[in-house]
Amino acid sequence: MADAVAGYKAVAKLYNALMTGLVLTLVAYKDAEAARKFMFAHFRRQHLEKFRPGLKKLGLDALPDAVACAQYHYFSNALGGVKTEYVRESDRKAWVRYPPPRWIWQGTAICAIPRDVNEAMLHGWHGHNGFSLGNPRLGFVCTGQTVNGDPGLEGYYFEYDRDITPDERVRFAPDEHMPRFDPAAAPKLDTANWPEQRLRKVERSYAMEYVRSFLPVTQELFGVEEAERLVAKTARLIGLQFYEDTASALGISGDSAEDFARYLSILAAAQGEQAEARGGAIKQQGWRLMAGVALPDADAAFRAWNALWEGALAAHNRFLRLKTEHSGETIIWRIAPA
Repeated sequence: MADAVAGYKAVAKLYNALMTGLVLTLVAYKDAEAARKFMFAHFRRQHLEKFRPGLKKLGLDALPDAVACAQYHYFSNALGGVKTEYVRESDRKAWVRYPPPRWIWQGTAICAIPRDVNEAMLHGWHGHNGFSLGNPRLGFVCTGQTVNGDPGLEGYYFEYDRDITPDERVRFAPDEHMPRFDPAAAPKLDTANWPEQRLRKVERSYAMEYVRSFLPVTQELFGVEEAERLVAKTARLIGLQFYEDTASALGISGDSAEDFARYLSILAAAQGEQAEARGGAIKQQGWRLMAGVALPDADAAFRAWNALWEGALAAHNRFLRLKTEHSGETIIWRIAPA
């Protein structure tokens, strides 16, 4: 169990960092507008795939719309390891708040996130809830953003007395503030009694969903070649920067090819992949991470993602190289001298 929990945590850490890093790469190497477009498209895609099924799965689909939406964000983000708060004022007004530290803008990264990039997430997801529910009166009012120096991202779902226009689906009211959160009065799911292994597995899946979404989104927005360049650049840097923490958590202390093969095989297992390590090689059947996802170019997406492990190996031992064979349903990694 301890090994499984460590694996889940490591995958969540790497993929969380990969998502944050990709936005920073777009800001730094393209521009803030490219990052804004990406955030909108990424979260709209996730909304369309996850929101309605998620409401039903969480048992919230019979609640008033404003309340259901706020509780959806409260529960789904908390299950993914994100700090959240919730307050219900009425059937037509319910708050959700994400206190610092923000999961998506981890560490010092928050200092480089333009306001418009952060707001694109709200337009991509929160503002579309009413439309998806067939309720043209439901909108989201944002009252605070951490990137602006506010003590958290917060706002409320509100059902107006009239149909609202598309540009009213997200409104900003910085002079309003969420009431104090009372954990004892907040609704609870039975997940409060889940064992740690199951909770960490959910957090891992939450982070994996970001990768499943951004690989096709970047190709659709920027073209296959540019998407590969941007994602691979980000992935290599994240592998370099986060290898030491994740390897230590997984009990990897040596710098041999066999040690890195063990690192990769633990992470593969934590993602639900079928992989086997033999000496300095790993053989994996399939790519479960992206199973069922339509990609303009799956090979380019794989190469970009694989740069994460190339970066990790460079940090593990700079005199080794990762030689990858990816054909059909089989992936073989060989760790060998440069």
